Amino acid sequence: MMRDFLKITKALSDRTRVRIFKMLQHKEMCVCEVQAILGMAQSTVSKHLQLLEDAGLITGAKEGLWVNHKIAGDSHNIYAEPIVKYLTGILDNDPQVVADREKTYTTNRLDICRKKDHGS
Repeated sequence: MMRDFLKITKALSDRTRVRIFKMLQHKEMCVCEVQAILGMAQSTVSKHLQLLEDAGLITGAKEGLWVNHKIAGDSHNIYAEPIVKYLTGILDNDPQVVADREKTYTTNRLDICRKKDHGS
């Protein structure tokens, strides 16, 4: 039990992971979309997503070319569900969270992939 709780606190002890979590509250996203918003390397974003998933806060499901990440519904971690509910309204007015949220609405994986394919 303590281990599960500590996984969550570790996952939420990092600014970037909190930003990712807050973005996923508004939209399912693939790694490339999160990467585009944060301006970080794919490997770094993947590590952050993996920590959030290991804590039971998010899930990832393969769909075609992408793995879609979203806030977890059911979790193997008994602490995840109440913490996810608690975090729903937290930080919603933080300037960084607001900016990230706005970018989630305009970020499109197809556009990102098209730019990568054309070397832009």
